[in-house]
Amino acid sequence: MPIGFRVITEIERPDRSLVEQFVGIPPSNIGDVMYRSRCMNPAIRYLGALGGTMVGTAITVRTAPGDNLMVHAALDLAEPGDVLVVDAGGDLSHAIVGELMARMAQLKGLAGFVIDGAMRDVAGIRELGFPVYARGATPAGPYKSGPGEVNVEIACGGVVVRPGDVLVGDEDGIVVVARDEAASVVLAARAFHTAEIAKQEEMLGGLRSMGFASGLEARGCEFLPSARVGQHVQAP
Repeated sequence: MPIGFRVITEIERPDRSLVEQFVGIPPSNIGDVMYRSRCMNPAIRYLGALGGTMVGTAITVRTAPGDNLMVHAALDLAEPGDVLVVDAGGDLSHAIVGELMARMAQLKGLAGFVIDGAMRDVAGIRELGFPVYARGATPAGPYKSGPGEVNVEIACGGVVVRPGDVLVGDEDGIVVVARDEAASVVLAARAFHTAEIAKQEEMLGGLRSMGFASGLEARGCEFLPSARVGQHVQAP
């Protein structure tokens, strides 16, 4: 699909109180309750300060590779709690965002940047403590010529992202929750996370495994008292 040249100024966001319920839930647990789907490709990696996390709603941008004109337009539109999610085609030749834009976003109360492309000024952004995810870094600056689109459906890190979707990230990576599914997903993810914490405490308290071994015999696994090195057990 060719890149257009348009800005959609109004989007529907989930209630902020709903979005905030995702805070403290690891993206891994959210992905688990969504059948391990909608997790971005690990090539989109966290490049911010150690221990950083991110929860926010998507403002989407599709831009020409190496061009950030429409990212500036999106930054002007963005509201506190938003995440700028940019489909830059995975291009690494020119940075789409840098420290100056991160400072502007932080001052506006944005939750982070997610760039399917390159960033720059890594050290400065880490010092800010502003969450930025990108495919890589380069000192080369961007063009500002366009075209591009703001608040349209995009693909970022192999996942479809629509305006108003909820993004949750930590140092593992990012999971995307569809806006219309956020209420049901957060309930399931919080219950899953609570159960996982209880399971960890039980395991550590009794030094027990997760119990997968109990089902091995049913799968045909043999338990043998000993075997010589190089000995092969023949299947019946």
